Amino acid sequence: MSVIEDLLTGGRDRRVYSAAAWSVGGPAGPLERGWTGTRSWDGPALDGDESWDLASVTKPIVGLAVMALAERGALTLDDTVGAHLPGWRGGDKAELTVRQLLTHTSGIPGQVPLYREHSTRAALLDAIRLLPPTAAPGTRVQYSSQGFIVLGLIAAAAAGRPLDELVDELVCAPLGMRHTVFRPGPGLRARAVATEDCPWRGRTVVGEVHDENAVVLGGVGGHAGLFSTLADMERLGAALTDGGRGILRPATLALMASAHTDRLTLRRALAWQGRDPAGSPAGTVFGPDSYGHTGFVGTSLWIDPAAARYAVLLTNRVHPSRDGDGITPLRRSFNDAAAVLPG
Repeated sequence: MSVIEDLLTGGRDRRVYSAAAWSVGGPAGPLERGWTGTRSWDGPALDGDESWDLASVTKPIVGLAVMALAERGALTLDDTVGAHLPGWRGGDKAELTVRQLLTHTSGIPGQVPLYREHSTRAALLDAIRLLPPTAAPGTRVQYSSQGFIVLGLIAAAAAGRPLDELVDELVCAPLGMRHTVFRPGPGLRARAVATEDCPWRGRTVVGEVHDENAVVLGGVGGHAGLFSTLADMERLGAALTDGGRGILRPATLALMASAHTDRLTLRRALAWQGRDPAGSPAGTVFGPDSYGHTGFVGTSLWIDPAAARYAVLLTNRVHPSRDGDGITPLRRSFNDAAAVLPG
């Protein structure tokens, strides 16, 4: 048993999750891959072909589509919310920029359970439009799923088509990620890994986005909603370690992955998280220019461009409950082991 397999099997033994899949590799593909556990605590064993809720790992994939639009001249990083969303003009968010949304410096508060009081897409979006900002734009890194919901609206408006079609056209289809989708159909739902026994829905969630705000939005949001497979995430990792092959020019990916908030406390790239001074989910071994993102359900994608190394971790750490923080140290240990894997 490899170090990584032992680590992740141990996570299941400690009931951090019922299931985990992983891959570590580079431009040519995986160096090590595997899976352990069951789709739910009383479900079938994994076979490696499961569909996983990516949660907030959706954000950088949407960010890749935004950067592809920028390459095509459909928008710029300095475009404002009001330039693309007429209904937002005249409000306190009209002058926020695409760059500020990508770096979580817009001042729009995040982690707001709007779904509890706003049960329709229109009502929830209007609630975001009216959310009082909690910081002046550009002054603080404040993780904001609501900001990425707005970013998804901008991308769709700039492209003139729905966000799910846009992400497929600009990111998933070019890389052959045929099983990376919003709102998975019956075939993918049948292979989905369970997430939370959700008090709001009154049932265990399987094959439906875990994020409640995304549910109200219809399953498609700039912040959450994508499902993927291990093989598809390997394709994405290989492309990112090869300079963005197939989706972005190398210079565009380099701009996207570089730090844009160094004068602030937290290190953020464009839609990606950088290596923070302390407590990074990347662990301690990946290089200072590495970047990645995590997802609330227990997912992670980390890229070290200097080492041409990716690390994909897929888990259902919210099954059956979101309580517990065992995934945090385990994810760091996984990335440390991935960084030193021979290859």
